[in-house]
Amino acid sequence: MIDRMKRMQADLEHLPHLHRMGALFSETVLLKVDGQEFYLVFDKGRIVQLLEGPSKKTPYRFGLITDGAALTEFWTATPEPGFHDIFAMVRIGRAEIIGDMLLLVKNLRFLKEVLALPRARHEVVK
Repeated sequence: MIDRMKRMQADLEHLPHLHRMGALFSETVLLKVDGQEFYLVFDKGRIVQLLEGPSKKTPYRFGLITDGAALTEFWTATPEPGFHDIFAMVRIGRAEIIGDMLLLVKNLRFLKEVLALPRARHEVVK
């Protein structure tokens, strides 16, 4: 899982449109998968640090809690209905969003695109 996140971090470095979108986003986000915690530390639209948890000392503004199978389906090139979006996964009971919802909504497009970056590796170019 940490390898996918490191690739996501590397992919983000090569996407200037996401840097512009996230230019005002400098926060820590929790991604909890099957009980394993990962903290994505953003600074001005870039992931500057990936920390593995659990940690009671790492503050975060909001988090996405899900299971590995749901996240794997979310990251496929064409996810099944219900796995195409983080809110859809919440709706079908496969994810939970905790923390500062206002911050999430203010930066929604940026965060959705960042979380979906592993999909780009699977897309077929015709």
